[in-house]
Amino acid sequence: MNTGGNQPPETTVGVDVGGTFTDVVLLRGNDLITAKVPSTADQSVGVMNGIEKACEKAGIAPGDIDDFAHAMTVSVNALLEEDGAKTALVTTEGFRDVLEIGRQDRPSLYDINADKPAPLVPRRRRFTVGERATTEGVTQSVDAASVREVAASIRNSGVEAVAVCLLHAYAHPENESAVAEILEGELDVPVSVSHEVLAEFREYERTSTTVADAYVTPAIDAYIGRLVERAADAGVPEPHVMQANGGITDATTVRNHAVRTCMSGPAAGVVGARASVNDVAADRGLEGLVTFDMGGTSSDVSLVRDGAVEQTTNAKINGRPIKTPMVDVTTVGAGGGSKGWVDPGGALRIGPESAGANPGPVCYGRGGTDPTVTDANVVLGYIGSSTSLGGELSIDVDAARDSLAELADEAGLDGPLAAAQGMYRVANATMTRAIRAVTLERGYDPRNFGLVAFGGAGPMHAAALADRLDIGTVVAPRACGVLSAFGLLAADEKHDVVRTNRRPLDAIDVDEMEATYADLEASVRDECSDPDAAVVTRRADLRYAGQSFELTVPVDTPFDPEAAAKRFHAAHETAYGYRMDEAVDLVNVRAEAVVERADPAVTYDAPGDAVVDEREAHFADGAYTTTIYDRMRLPPGETVTGPAVVEQDESTVVVPPRWEATVRVDGTLVLTEVDQ
Repeated sequence: MNTGGNQPPETTVGVDVGGTFTDVVLLRGNDLITAKVPSTADQSVGVMNGIEKACEKAGIAPGDIDDFAHAMTVSVNALLEEDGAKTALVTTEGFRDVLEIGRQDRPSLYDINADKPAPLVPRRRRFTVGERATTEGVTQSVDAASVREVAASIRNSGVEAVAVCLLHAYAHPENESAVAEILEGELDVPVSVSHEVLAEFREYERTSTTVADAYVTPAIDAYIGRLVERAADAGVPEPHVMQANGGITDATTVRNHAVRTCMSGPAAGVVGARASVNDVAADRGLEGLVTFDMGGTSSDVSLVRDGAVEQTTNAKINGRPIKTPMVDVTTVGAGGGSKGWVDPGGALRIGPESAGANPGPVCYGRGGTDPTVTDANVVLGYIGSSTSLGGELSIDVDAARDSLAELADEAGLDGPLAAAQGMYRVANATMTRAIRAVTLERGYDPRNFGLVAFGGAGPMHAAALADRLDIGTVVAPRACGVLSAFGLLAADEKHDVVRTNRRPLDAIDVDEMEATYADLEASVRDECSDPDAAVVTRRADLRYAGQSFELTVPVDTPFDPEAAAKRFHAAHETAYGYRMDEAVDLVNVRAEAVVERADPAVTYDAPGDAVVDEREAHFADGAYTTTIYDRMRLPPGETVTGPAVVEQDESTVVVPPRWEATVRVDGTLVLTEVDQ
């Protein structure tokens, strides 16, 4: 780190790895430098390539970097592609099949052929020990000799990680701790323990989350180890890592709690949206923002309400529950690299298969042969031969058109333009459903929100999505092509803890509850880099008596049961459209510690004279001669009237006819529909 009397401005870097590109944002003082490089098989190679490219653009050496934050896809890819560690599960005798039995719900209620996802641990690697605990205490202790026998069997099975999840260990972890201690002494593999991963009731969800932690731990540990080593060789500080909850933590913590990194990149994007354009919602009297991140492989949608990022503890990844706190993101398989294809019924479909980074879309000229959404955007005129993606990839328009012509023949459409229009509509329909899932299906009217578009492809589709949803404001942040990387610079340090504490809300002893929250607060502060600077927020999971699901609400200090009940009634009415006169039960208590970091302050200036070209582009009502602008030459206060395409290295903003885009002082583009 730079020190001394005349030290240079602080330099921070954020790097987010996506399926196609690795995005970099470097902030030196108030100067913002962005870069985008192809992702690599070993993500740490692409990360360092991106840092070197950004440093070269900034005219500095990697050793001048003072702070490094990172988001990656290692853990979520392992879960999605089912190529994580060979894992064993140790559980209570008689409960070997909890992981496979799961819940009674089915993926598709009326599909008699529907299958649940296969367990990450097959039955032959699920082992049991004689022990028993209830919610009241331990009734049968662990026999150490029998655990050593289990350890020998595990050793002989050649596993790479072990998950331990004993019955009711969330309430009384003594047996589970004893089992884990013996296994750690007998085996040379990481051991994930349920009361450390998720101290919460519901055996299936706790087991699933603990198994997922074990399943991804070796990959995360190896990856972070390689990245730390490569960074040190370049003189770059050890990275802080984005967690699924939208906060960063140190590398050692995520190596010990790997499941916390699931959805790391999408969480960073939502944080970036909040940090960069949240004031737009306030200025326009909006209830909040819908965040829309369309990358190369998928699109992620989330909400920012009242300046806060929405979170959930009921996420599923590849059909498997992961109960750790996460930014509430809905993901669909429609990205710029998603392939177009024709199903057996002759219908045009999009994704989820993606061209990825290598070979990528046909128009990249890297050997891709299957038409993608990006190729469709090329044929529509939103991307042209003069466009330079990431500052280095040129576009082959003819190749994109030829690939769409083949798709048109297969689908019975009238040429490549019709195929491109069809792909664009199908992709937009998929993403519209995702936006409705996080708004209308949760009691929020999308017309009361703005749409924040980012990712390489998001701003090309955003206005069309807004038209479908009657959203009147679309925002494209200055760093919209690399906003997840920008979000890493804005992310606070964050830690969570949960403890099950089931009882009727009106029977709670407030002093006892205060003691419980005090324990949680002490625990979560201990995880912080600066415990004294941490701000701790208390929450509770509540439900009506007899319900099987909960809603999380903030609670007061000291705990006020009546105030908590009022918040729950209001939250239930928002989510489900009604409230009840039934008694309210407490289920879980939660604490969250946050060490705040200041949002990045970025200066923006532009020389003007931004028109660089014009070309024909196709919109819903026909073809238009469309003006092409260089975004980084658009000065604050300038308004661009559609149809227009605003290009920058990492992203492209499409302004359709009857829309206009105004440049804010920080370089953000705000699109609004023009009254006719």
